[in-house]
Amino acid sequence: MLLTSFPPALHCVVRPNNLNMLTDEVVKNALKAVKYPGYNRDIVSFGLVKQIATKDGTVSVSMQLTTHNPEVANQIKAESERVLQALPGVSQVHVEVNQHGAPQAAAPQSPWAQQQKVPGIRRIVAVASGKGGVGKSTVSVNLACALQHLGVKVGLLDCDIYGPSIPLMMGVHERPTISAEEKMVPPSNHGVKLMSMGFLVEGDQPVIWRGPMIMKTIQQFFSAVEWGDLDILLVDLPPGTGDAQLSLCQTVPLDGGVIVTTPQEASLGVVRKGMAMFQKVNVPILGLVENMSYFTTPTGERVEIFGHGGGQAEAARQNVAFLGEVPLFTEIREGGDCGVPVVVSAANQPAGQAFVRIAEALRQRLA
Repeated sequence: MLLTSFPPALHCVVRPNNLNMLTDEVVKNALKAVKYPGYNRDIVSFGLVKQIATKDGTVSVSMQLTTHNPEVANQIKAESERVLQALPGVSQVHVEVNQHGAPQAAAPQSPWAQQQKVPGIRRIVAVASGKGGVGKSTVSVNLACALQHLGVKVGLLDCDIYGPSIPLMMGVHERPTISAEEKMVPPSNHGVKLMSMGFLVEGDQPVIWRGPMIMKTIQQFFSAVEWGDLDILLVDLPPGTGDAQLSLCQTVPLDGGVIVTTPQEASLGVVRKGMAMFQKVNVPILGLVENMSYFTTPTGERVEIFGHGGGQAEAARQNVAFLGEVPLFTEIREGGDCGVPVVVSAANQPAGQAFVRIAEALRQRLA
C-alpha cells in the first residue's frame, strides 16, 4: 500500500539544445551518482529507480523506497534533482519518490528489507567466479593478506559450505571460541580474522545439506559471529550462481563483487553468467581479476598456457574495472598448501606484488 507520496517537483532550466543525447540510459547513469543516505551504494544499484521517461528535454523519474523515514526520501529527491538538472539538454525535471511499508525502528535502514548491516564492518566484498578451478580461493586469501599488508583491518569469510578451503590455505584448524555474548569469536592468522564451515566440521566429514540450511548458516556467519571492527570483510563464494550467492545478497548489503577468471574463453563464458547474477541482484561489480595469466620458465621464456589478456578484454567489454593479473608462480601454490600465503612469505617478490597491486586497485575502487 502506498502510504506516502511526494508530489512531482518541476524545475525549468534553460539548457543548450542537445536533446538527441538525452536518453533513459543517460538519466540512469547520472542517477548512479546519488548515494543512498548512510551507504556507499547508489540508488540505481539498490533497485530504487522504477521508471524513467525522457521527451523533448523533460525528464521524469519515479522511485520506490521501503524506508518510512521522510528525511531519507527528501535527501534522495533533492540530490536526484540536482544531478538531473546538470545534464545537457534538460529543460524540465520531475522526480517522484514514493514510500511504502510499516514504520521501522530508529536504526540504520536498509533499502532491502531482508538485509541488515553488520555492526563494525564498513565494507563487505564478495569474491566470485562463474566456474570452479580458476583459483578464486587462492585469490581471496592472498587478497585478504595483501589488504592487511596495506594496513587495512580485514576479515575473510569462507562461504563455500560444501568445499571449504580457507582453513588449509590460511593455516588455521582450531574451532572458534565462544564469547560472553554467546557468539563465535573468529580465529585469526596473518592478521586476518577468519570464519569457515571447515572450522565447524570434523576432518573430511562432508556437509550434505539442502538450500535452506545453507541460507541459515550464511545468515549465522554474520549474526552469530563477533567480527569486531573491520574495514573490509571479504567473502569467498563457491563457484556458480546458486543458494550461497543468493543467500549472501539477501542477508547483507554488499558493497560490490570481485570476479576471478582465467584467460581462456571456456572460463570467460561462465564468468559472464556470474557477472549477470550480480547485476540482477543489484550488486555493483568492483572489477575483474585474471588468474593464471602466464608462466615464466627458469630460462625466462614466457608461456601463455591458457592464453593471455582474455580477462582484461572481457572487463573492457563489460565496462568494468580490470584490477590486475596474476601469473602462474610455484610459490603461490606452495603457500596455499602450507597455510602461509605468498603475500605473507614474500610480499616484495613478483608473486606477492601481483596481489598487492590488485589490493591497492580494489582499495581505490572502494574509496
